[in-house]
Amino acid sequence: MAKLLGRTAMARVLGGNPGFNSHGLPMQQQRSLSLHEYLCMKLLKDAGVSVPYGLVARTPEEAYQVARNMGTTDLVVKAQVLTGGREKGTFEGGLKGGVRIVYSPEEAREIASLMIGKKIFTKQTGEEGQICNQVLICERRYLRREHYFAIMMERSFQGPVIIASSQGGVHIEDIAAGKPEAIIKEPVDIVEGLRNDQALKLAQKMGFPSNLTYDAADNMMKLYDFFIQHDALMVEINPMVEDSTGKVMCMDAKIIFDSNSAFRQKKIFDLQDWSQVTEEDRDAAHAELNYIGLDGNIGCLVNGAGLAMATMDIIKLNGGTPANYLNVGGGATVEQVTEAFKLITSNGNVQAILVNIFGGLMRCDVIAHGIIMSVKDLDLKVPIVMRLQGTRVEDAKVLIAESGLRILACGDLDKAAKMAVKLSAIMNLAREAEVDVMFQLPP
Repeated sequence: MAKLLGRTAMARVLGGNPGFNSHGLPMQQQRSLSLHEYLCMKLLKDAGVSVPYGLVARTPEEAYQVARNMGTTDLVVKAQVLTGGREKGTFEGGLKGGVRIVYSPEEAREIASLMIGKKIFTKQTGEEGQICNQVLICERRYLRREHYFAIMMERSFQGPVIIASSQGGVHIEDIAAGKPEAIIKEPVDIVEGLRNDQALKLAQKMGFPSNLTYDAADNMMKLYDFFIQHDALMVEINPMVEDSTGKVMCMDAKIIFDSNSAFRQKKIFDLQDWSQVTEEDRDAAHAELNYIGLDGNIGCLVNGAGLAMATMDIIKLNGGTPANYLNVGGGATVEQVTEAFKLITSNGNVQAILVNIFGGLMRCDVIAHGIIMSVKDLDLKVPIVMRLQGTRVEDAKVLIAESGLRILACGDLDKAAKMAVKLSAIMNLAREAEVDVMFQLPP
């Protein structure tokens, strides 16, 4: 079965730092969109890439009808979930594997009934699982050779780079670790594009027989054109194959699109499946906030990715654990700040909130106004520690002082972090003792 990887794994294959800090968060945040396999295959087919014939089904009965009309009884049913490791996943109800071979419409219906509407649990999903709302039913192809092909934007190459191998259908990381000489890395001039002679040499290096190098190169060039035209960050084909009929086919696809291109790739971004993300992630996206939930109990509201990382680090250094990464950016509105607080407090584990704002583009009084509105509207019970510096910080202090709210102001980040950690510990003890705690600011 194909092993499709993410951009982190690809960075490791290229020999670079995957760019993650000790919290498991990207040091240079890059928002992106992933689409279901059936949508990726449809997009590639429309671009002229050779893909197996398949149709999506959203009910078991629809799966039966699709299978009946496929023209063959040798089929594959593939769960459509935005997570890796589905081949070895387990569904609610006990079904093993999210990719199953079937030999009749009746069997397709039965397998679909065990997938659709059920959660699949993989190493990537953990205990939460991922809901499967549809399946892809496609013709089964018998393969002579499997190859690996991917294109990605890579900073270390300052543009697109192709990663390829004569060995496909397995984790490319495993190949890179066990047989690094089998990995082909081919930078592409983003102005010139992928040349025909360049693609032909790649096909030869990947081990395609001479009678198929032109077909393989043609598919590669169409994949590259798609990559550029649709503002993709990664297009991964695993495997790209020669099938038993002597045809080059792209059997599976993972495509990641740059969220910064949403304004000009509206048709692509309208395809996003919001059922595959958490409610918090959905709310954050709609509010245009950069949010990632974590396992700690100290909520963080910060402006700037670097400052957000530093804030989480200093919480950890003082013995606490951050409950989230939340970067409101440099131009947040009062409404966005309010939404940010709603996101933080929607996590029942949060027992204290640390606000760390450096007002450059972001005005401290805007943050203060948003915080005051949020505390009043949401009737927040958890203590809030605020560290504000920069533009209109004095105006912000006046607003907070006049609000009468129990918000602890601190000009030093280290002291603010220590205060948040201590307050979260007090709240935790109170919760364990099943008592309420009221905080009173000193006169």
